[in-house]
Amino acid sequence: MESIRNQSFPSPSIKEWEERAKESLKGKPLEALTGTTYENITLKPLYSRLDEQAVPQYPGGSDLRRGVYPLGYLANEWKIAQRLKADTPEVLKDKLNHAFENGQTAISFEVTMALLENSSYTDFCSHYPFAVNSKWLHAEFLTHLFNHRYAPGHITGYIANDPLSLSVERGELNLNIFKPWSEYIVKANQYYPNLRTVLVDTSPYHNGGANAVQEIGIAAAIGVFYLEQLMEAGMSLESALSKLIFQFSMGCEFFIELAKLRAARIVWGRIASLYGAGQQAGGMEIAAETSRFTMTVTDPHVNLLRTADEAFAAVLAGVQYLHITPFDEITGSTPLSERIARNIQLILKEETQLKKIIDPAGGSWYLETLTNQLAGEAWAFFQRIEAKGGILEVVKNNWLQEQVEATFIKRNEDIQTRKKSIVGTNVYVKVDENPPEPVPIKTQAADIHAGPGIQIASIPQRRLSEPYEQLRYRAKQLEAKLGTPAAVGMLCLGNLKQHKPRLDFIKGFLAPGGIQTIESRPIFDLEEAKQFVKQEQPKWVCLCGSDDHYGQMGLELLSALKTEFPHLVFCLAGLPGQEKQEQWKQEGIELFIHAKSNCYETLSAIITSLEVTSIEETKA
Repeated sequence: MESIRNQSFPSPSIKEWEERAKESLKGKPLEALTGTTYENITLKPLYSRLDEQAVPQYPGGSDLRRGVYPLGYLANEWKIAQRLKADTPEVLKDKLNHAFENGQTAISFEVTMALLENSSYTDFCSHYPFAVNSKWLHAEFLTHLFNHRYAPGHITGYIANDPLSLSVERGELNLNIFKPWSEYIVKANQYYPNLRTVLVDTSPYHNGGANAVQEIGIAAAIGVFYLEQLMEAGMSLESALSKLIFQFSMGCEFFIELAKLRAARIVWGRIASLYGAGQQAGGMEIAAETSRFTMTVTDPHVNLLRTADEAFAAVLAGVQYLHITPFDEITGSTPLSERIARNIQLILKEETQLKKIIDPAGGSWYLETLTNQLAGEAWAFFQRIEAKGGILEVVKNNWLQEQVEATFIKRNEDIQTRKKSIVGTNVYVKVDENPPEPVPIKTQAADIHAGPGIQIASIPQRRLSEPYEQLRYRAKQLEAKLGTPAAVGMLCLGNLKQHKPRLDFIKGFLAPGGIQTIESRPIFDLEEAKQFVKQEQPKWVCLCGSDDHYGQMGLELLSALKTEFPHLVFCLAGLPGQEKQEQWKQEGIELFIHAKSNCYETLSAIITSLEVTSIEETKA
């Protein structure tokens, strides 16, 4: 036993790891393991002590990347700020009471005029802080507080809005809104010095497709703009800084999102120090929420995994407030889904014990490197904004909107070609699912005090999965019209072992569009193929088999079928060589479906063809 106890494993060197990695790659270069993010950051396959970064020894120190409180959540737990919806003050009061009895720790709800007319929510303000994005009803909310003269010590947390981001989201900018807005902030500070009233909200840019570097740079530029507004209105630097709270949406790229918040604190801390503020004054208060951009209507329970992942990243990054979107929010949340969303936070806090660990992510070679890279790129993006005249100018001339749109186009292309996966939407799809329609987003009217503004390009609030969801709705409408599901007939050439790999691929490829497959028995001759077509009467037929079967019988089979069934549309599973492609096209192949195909465009073309056919049959 003594000999066993004294045994140890040798430490492998980087060179040994590289040799083993090359063996596993089977001829591919080691560079094949590197990846590039939407922020143009290259990710290495392995990080080691050689990548070690000089970082603060504890949270609250140096550049604040590790958080603003030295003891982390041990002394300052993050607030569970589930945003409640209610039509009446009575319903809101009941919901808040229930939420607080079951773990909620902040007053958070979607603001409407109906809710402002009654002060039922303030019954809880002596025990819990606010966590409210008041949007265009900011002035009305603050006026309500002024008129009722609540005790200053009872009003804490944040009741804040971001008029600039609201304007960009809407596509209309009124330059006259900022002076009266800043005056309300100054007045609110006199009444309620412990209440934050200025929101820097990056969620509209996130939902438009922005990457992490853009979100941080935009947050910094908006923060600077609001600081200048408040100091012009007479506030001191420290007082103005104490009014700001930053809201970020958390996407699905776990380490990128975690590093995003850490890098944001670095950037904002540097800005505050350049203004002359002390380290503590430059700490960034963060209200995080899980992403709407990544949520899906199809297979909605997968949203539970997404939101848990996003919330986990937010907690590890050291946020002060957190909202988790219910998994069925897009189609209308229920009391059950709202409860589950709140309970995810309770699990993170109580069962995984994250509230008892100080900065568990700190010191990771990979994460610290990524944090530094994001901070550097975000600082450069912030400087580009400032060089162009600041956030107001780049919004007015639509430069910022174009930058966000360019990133969205890259994301959308990767989703359409399935370089990036959305589980339940473009991979591992439940083709027989009947997805409901999304609930339209209720938007508030613009600031009633401002009047009309200038037209600017808006940033659409969208979700990555929407194009595929539209395909599913089209397929559902087609099924209602035809009485049968949209389908492609599969001519399975050869025995099961020979055609199954491509058959499985095609089934997975068609499913995101709600297109089912009608599979033939193993086909060995022309008569069996004809019998299948006559019996099933598909509109589209896909030849599916091995390259050997394509060479032996594929072209001849296709030619005969096209002659006898000229109305059929044929496609081929796989991508032959260039010379063979021309032969297949001449014999009648319309599409080659393969791993590099644009999945969305291919499915859209098939559904469009089926729609046209159904219209022609109806007319006939």
